[in-house]
Amino acid sequence: MQLLANSEAESGIFTAAEMLLSGQGGLTACVEGISLVERDPGVRSVGYGGWPNILGEMEFDAAVMDGDTRQIGAVGGLKGFLSAVRVALAVKDKSQHEILVGEGAAIFAKSMGFEAENTLYPPSRETWWAKLREVLSEEEMDRFPNIDLSAVNKLITDPEKVRDTTVFLAQDTDCGLHVATSTSGWAWKHPGRLGDSPIPGAGFYADSRYGAAACTHTGEMTIRTSTARTIVLCLQMGMKLDLAIDFAVKDLLELSTGFLGGVVIHALDTYGNHRIANCQCEEDIFYWYWDDTLSQPEKRLAEPWREL
Repeated sequence: MQLLANSEAESGIFTAAEMLLSGQGGLTACVEGISLVERDPGVRSVGYGGWPNILGEMEFDAAVMDGDTRQIGAVGGLKGFLSAVRVALAVKDKSQHEILVGEGAAIFAKSMGFEAENTLYPPSRETWWAKLREVLSEEEMDRFPNIDLSAVNKLITDPEKVRDTTVFLAQDTDCGLHVATSTSGWAWKHPGRLGDSPIPGAGFYADSRYGAAACTHTGEMTIRTSTARTIVLCLQMGMKLDLAIDFAVKDLLELSTGFLGGVVIHALDTYGNHRIANCQCEEDIFYWYWDDTLSQPEKRLAEPWREL
């Protein structure tokens, strides 16, 4: 058994590990762990503690993937429902679709019995409003939001450089490999922006025969290179985990246009190996790891990526 998650996972990682140890399925453990993170206001990139879009609205993206069946459930731009990862699980289990977005995702959540909630954390709203007043003229404030939102989006800086996602990857007692993701997306993003978190193959992928991968930070890049799927496909072709990740990172580094930034890759293979690759993130990157040889999950520092 293995459990791998990014640094934002502390609220849920211990519960997820206990669930795996008790014999519960890996996807169930991942979803429960992320659900706890989504309700932690101290996590500023996911759920209730996240930052709103440029209009002051919370839009959540989340996904789950069952590596045994390769079934997916994902939601994008979900408004009014905090438990985005549970809604994503319901998309997988209760619908004939893989991805639902925007108003349709909210309609589905309501039909599944999820309770609508106030999802905007008051301190986040205060910071958002202060940022608007800082960069907009009085005339623009009077007309807001009927102004050029893309221009405002470029002017307002992310208060904490938050481009993170919560990702949980697990290998359970049946050797199934599963993954779940959740994020509120970039602070002050343009309404409707999707990152890689709800996009299969870009921000996540799991195949119990070979491995699982999930990405955080600059989703605009991993969308273009299908990073998570690339890693699992390399494993399928017989590469070792380290070489698979190196191949994917080199592909990312080939990008020279568009929005560029750091990417963090989290990956497991079927042989009990794991690796975190910090690709060009300036800050220290930490992650959580647990397997059944450890008494509890450990928070570890990821080394900057270097070609092996």
